[in-house]
Amino acid sequence: MRSYTRGVKLAVLMPVKAFTEAKQRLADVLSGNDRQRLARWMAEGVVRAAGTTPVRVVCDSEVVSDWARSVGAEPLWTAELGLNGAVDDGVAQLTVAGYDHIIVAHADLPFPRSLLDVARPDTATFVPDARRDGTNVMAFPSARPIPAQYGPGSFARHWASAAGTLRELRPDPMLAIDVDDPTDLAHPLLRPLINEVLPTWLPTTPANHFIRPAT
Repeated sequence: MRSYTRGVKLAVLMPVKAFTEAKQRLADVLSGNDRQRLARWMAEGVVRAAGTTPVRVVCDSEVVSDWARSVGAEPLWTAELGLNGAVDDGVAQLTVAGYDHIIVAHADLPFPRSLLDVARPDTATFVPDARRDGTNVMAFPSARPIPAQYGPGSFARHWASAAGTLRELRPDPMLAIDVDDPTDLAHPLLRPLINEVLPTWLPTTPANHFIRPAT
């Protein structure tokens, strides 16, 4: 665990939807199998970025539950709660389990290496996406939880929810990168990774007009 969290019982909470339902907005450019492969790869990266910090995966899929155990995370079953309800339920379970500080991270972060840096003792910290619309990562003391309010414009809602407490906006150019729609696949840092994860997804395929071969 990092020095600034020494003495703090920290956990990472990550909502993961069924892989067969993941990344539907990429359906025009990626096959179902490729979307599942990409979703798993990004989620596994977030787990690795947590290092020895415990990771809990909120899910309502047996496949995701089994996957979580296979990568060293612990699934928290949150069926029929929706994204926000599932995250709030996961936070409540972690609080009961004695965790002092919780990092809530999306599962579609291709560059999550600085994930643990987001935690600041006694501080609610927010990392927005590149458009400052969504909330890619947030961290807060379990004694002062931030209600999950995901959806368009979530960053402004989450930020407002922390009014009156110590809060920090933490721009992070790497954590700000997520994969939601086909244009995100054109990010220059993502291209070599996409080629590694989806080697058969060739730039010559007509649907792949968002990715251009290097010159």
